[in-house]
Amino acid sequence: MTKKKLNLARSLQPLATRDYRLLFAAVGIEVFGTGVWTIVMVFQVLAIDDSPLALSAVATGMSLGLFVFSIFGGVVADRYSKRTIIITVQGCTAAVMTVIAVLSLTGTIQLWQVAVASFAMGAGSAFFFPAYSAYLPHILPAEQLLAANGLEGALRPSLGQGLGPAVGGLVVGAFFPGVGAVIVAASYTIAFVITLFLSRLPEMSGPSAPEGATSAWGDLREGVKYVLNTRWLLWTLVFGASLALIIQGPIEVLLPFLTRERFADPEATFGFLLASYGIGGAIGSLVVSSLRLPRRYLTFMLACWGGGTLPLIAIGVSNSFVVMLVALFVVGATTGAGVVIWGTLLQRLVPMEMIGRVASLDFFVSIAFMPVSIAIAGPLSLLVPIPVIFVIAGVVPPLLAVIAIAAGRMPKTELARPLDT
Repeated sequence: MTKKKLNLARSLQPLATRDYRLLFAAVGIEVFGTGVWTIVMVFQVLAIDDSPLALSAVATGMSLGLFVFSIFGGVVADRYSKRTIIITVQGCTAAVMTVIAVLSLTGTIQLWQVAVASFAMGAGSAFFFPAYSAYLPHILPAEQLLAANGLEGALRPSLGQGLGPAVGGLVVGAFFPGVGAVIVAASYTIAFVITLFLSRLPEMSGPSAPEGATSAWGDLREGVKYVLNTRWLLWTLVFGASLALIIQGPIEVLLPFLTRERFADPEATFGFLLASYGIGGAIGSLVVSSLRLPRRYLTFMLACWGGGTLPLIAIGVSNSFVVMLVALFVVGATTGAGVVIWGTLLQRLVPMEMIGRVASLDFFVSIAFMPVSIAIAGPLSLLVPIPVIFVIAGVVPPLLAVIAIAAGRMPKTELARPLDT
């Protein structure tokens, strides 16, 4: 019992820091607002043009905004004040969402305006998250970064995938999309106001181009060169891209078809399965953040990501709802745990002046392969039975993890740079 209490206290330590409390509150409110927007956007588009093509085009806007600006978001984060970037993004997004709310409430909103808003939210995230990742090491001691990333890792699935969409669905169902848009605008406005109270840190004031870099392109080249010359980092990114390519499509595209084939109420079943995946991610994040960073941190992280896909085999071969529920919970928990460790390693192993660029490259690689996986999952299911695809998705990542551990010389890095605090 005492040990558990100590672990819980460890996971909450970052909240003792004023700036982190403010940032945590702002991110939580922003994530909630984004969750509401996922529902508002869908029904606002359907109210304007009840067409799957229109909805697909608008939904692609957010991913496109992320993709276009993801790399340069890191360059900006390394050259300018992280605090200023965080405040600017929140303020601009609040302004965009306020305009959307007004247009929706007055009945004058058009499809292209919703698409632009979606694109703007994606672009904002591309600048926000590298700045956020680079900001944390300035306000927290190194031994608290794991806990901070764990808290944030638990926040996203619980508010962004749980509470936010639930509230959005209730509000839009009871009223109309414009009321939901007001909630989104209010969320971002509150987050913006909170970030205004973040402390001005001397080392983060004003533009600060890294020494020897004469342009944004020069900074970007320097970041790419650093990744290519850092074996543990390069092979982790290669593995992460491969993992996104292998599992994203089956879970997001093919799982609904399995539930339709196996269960009488496929919509509710699919919802419960995704909820289990999200809850697993939140719990996995909290658990790993309450512990000390593993001595074999890279090996443990890749084991979580690689070994954590093995339960997908059960989804392929079992028709039991309980088995599928538990399997996705485990996949979510191990994924969440690995993500928390990964974020912490970027902040502790990567040079301070390089964190933004490396975080954005990681972001870029991830979002580049997710839509590819989603795009090829459907056509692949016409050639290979869906259960077989899930079995393959469960078996291949562990093998790739072993390759990444060996090729990246992970044990050598772990011995040379111990971080068990």
